[in-house]
Amino acid sequence: MAQTDNKKFFENLTGAGKAIAVLTSGGDAQGMNAAVRAVVRMGIYVGAKVYFVHEGYQGMVDGGDNIKEATWESVSSMLQMGGTVIGSARCKDFRTREGRLKAAHNLVQRGITNLCVIGGDGSLTGANLFREEWSGLLAELVEQGLIDEDAAQKYSALHIVGMVGSIDNDFCGTDMTIGTDSALHRIIEVVDAIMTTAQSHQRTFVLEVMGRHCGYLALVSALACGADWVLIPEMPPEDGWEEKMCQKLSATRSRGSRLNIIIVAEGAIDRHGKAITSSIVKDLVVQRLGFDTRVTILGHVQRGGTPSAFDRILASRMGVEAVLALLETTANTPACVVSLRGNQSVRLPLMECVQMTQEVQKAMDEKRFEEAVRLRGRSFENNLRTYKLLAHRKPESELPHSNFNVAVLNVGAPAAGMNAAVRSAVRVGISEGHKMFAVSDGFEGFYKGQIKEIKWADVGGWTGQGGSLLGTKRTLPAKHIDKIAEQMRMNNINALLVIGGFEAFLGIMELLAARGTYEELCVPMVMVPATVSNNVPGSDLSIGADTALNAITDTCDRIKQSASGTKRRVFIIETMGGYCGYLASVGGLAAGADAAYIFEESFDIRDLQSNVEHLTEKMKTSIQRGLVLRNENSNENYTTDFIYQLYSEEGKGVFDCRKNVLGHMQQGGAPSPFDRNFGTKIAAKAMQWITKKLNDSYRKGRVFANTEDSACLLGMRRRAMVFQPVVQLKDETDFVHRIPKEQWWLKLRPLMKILAKYKTSYDVSDSGQMEHVVLNRPKESEAMAAI
Repeated sequence: MAQTDNKKFFENLTGAGKAIAVLTSGGDAQGMNAAVRAVVRMGIYVGAKVYFVHEGYQGMVDGGDNIKEATWESVSSMLQMGGTVIGSARCKDFRTREGRLKAAHNLVQRGITNLCVIGGDGSLTGANLFREEWSGLLAELVEQGLIDEDAAQKYSALHIVGMVGSIDNDFCGTDMTIGTDSALHRIIEVVDAIMTTAQSHQRTFVLEVMGRHCGYLALVSALACGADWVLIPEMPPEDGWEEKMCQKLSATRSRGSRLNIIIVAEGAIDRHGKAITSSIVKDLVVQRLGFDTRVTILGHVQRGGTPSAFDRILASRMGVEAVLALLETTANTPACVVSLRGNQSVRLPLMECVQMTQEVQKAMDEKRFEEAVRLRGRSFENNLRTYKLLAHRKPESELPHSNFNVAVLNVGAPAAGMNAAVRSAVRVGISEGHKMFAVSDGFEGFYKGQIKEIKWADVGGWTGQGGSLLGTKRTLPAKHIDKIAEQMRMNNINALLVIGGFEAFLGIMELLAARGTYEELCVPMVMVPATVSNNVPGSDLSIGADTALNAITDTCDRIKQSASGTKRRVFIIETMGGYCGYLASVGGLAAGADAAYIFEESFDIRDLQSNVEHLTEKMKTSIQRGLVLRNENSNENYTTDFIYQLYSEEGKGVFDCRKNVLGHMQQGGAPSPFDRNFGTKIAAKAMQWITKKLNDSYRKGRVFANTEDSACLLGMRRRAMVFQPVVQLKDETDFVHRIPKEQWWLKLRPLMKILAKYKTSYDVSDSGQMEHVVLNRPKESEAMAAI
């Protein structure tokens, strides 16, 4: 490991003489192939031999052709495929000692002592048992004369790293398991389609989603589509739920809605452990309300299809991290799982995670449901809390009355997920007793007086809508500050929630600068970042970026497929993002690009030349297609046309070129499940902050907030949601190019280069520390801390 200034680089880390086997086990999940591809390529990159184990543990027991050496080319074009190309099987043999003895023999024959297992908790527990028995199994093989003493000595320790592949997201210790986001994509596609037919006929739909022991998919899809009712195994409904549910459904209808959506996890139960099936729910609605009701059981659709951009990036990062973990492991290191917390990859002891996962099931079996929810982790708890807050409207008599007026506006370019954020803010605001006002067309609409009260029912059905329903403009407030102050006074606005991109950030700074002149602007203000470019300082992610990434990834898949069977071809694709290279870099990682040109990492003609040479070499192998992404403002002279012409000229006789400018396609479309959820939760948190600030700054019958921390940006930083005073973010911002000075995703760029076979430097200072699974016991004040 090379060390400079306490930084750790992996260049000097070698896998020479090591053999790594990769297998997928248990139920398949989208993204498993991306993980396999990353393990194979990273393994070969560091000089190790990498083997596929086909058909999971069964293939390890059977040996023979099931264990094959992998090559660099054998995993090309695997990234966009769903399921698992190397096969997965439930294996009874591996549960017996004889089966594990055969498996050990097959591994030792090939010199394999490093195992990378992609599967659920059952698969990982099996791997850990195998590791614990390893020395005993080798002794037995020596005794039977199947291997000699030297081999037993040479291969005396088995190292194991796990990656969790499961669409249910039922594994403790990781925020997201590989496959969960893609399964949510399938569910949301179906829900969006069902909503149109349900509205036409004024129907109620009961949707059954997967999750025998875990309600994550049901809960998050209910949150993402604004379902009327959700039933999950971790939190069975109180007795008498049938009546409550029917009241809720008829109340929704009486407010003018033409449809109801109920989501049921397949493992849903009541407080007495009795199953609640989709047909029971349907019969209940028909008998008690007489509504036209239909059931849709999604089944294995949720496991299928191509992996989402999120799952490809997650799996690629995990695969690389898994190889690093195997290279660094010693005989005393416990078996670990590589997982994700916030946007950081971490290593956790495998058995700690498994035990915690089993604790959840135990708590549910013993009817300790609140405990089960807490054991699921902060993300699950928060999803449940946010769902309850938004789905169930309290009667007027039970609502607090604050006498505060809060205005919500969208600023900048539209971003998918903005509407989910507005809906969430409006409903949380109303629940907290405020009067909510919607401002149309950003700051322009504000100074023109386009402000009106917005009620609970006005935002029904907004989560799945793309663009901005309030309307949004790029206009900044400085020139019209007097009129905006006047509108604030006339409408008695006590707080502002601004949802938008870089213009929203600049706008809040302009309002702050005018506080000395206009007292009306001395109110709490909070900004929630929403832009496809993901270029707002103070936040690692912004609403809309995930939807844009999926648009880029889907299009790149189609473009690459268009060349299958034709001659060798390289595609040059231009992405949006202003000067921010997030979409080009992360989109490049998700689509399997060979290069991504961005403004933040300057490049010259020599770099372009080496990229062309690299592609020329690659095209001489069995790989037929190349993909190059270019951020729209990466370089004023090396334009997309220039790069296209250069590649066309230099590639003559080896490959031809095509170019595509993706344009506004990246901004449109229905928001992805991630953006709906992120928008919903971040806006709910922002509104709760506003309530607290309003109460703190209310003096002598009016609100007066003039401190630095009364105007904040709420952003996601590493693992937590943080409120940061806008003033303090000034120094972190490059205002000329409208980007933050430091951007976390630049650390992902070497991954794309490694997986495209470029020699590069990779800073792995963040990885390598084994962490522990901690059970959160949140204090009241921290209850909203993690999203």
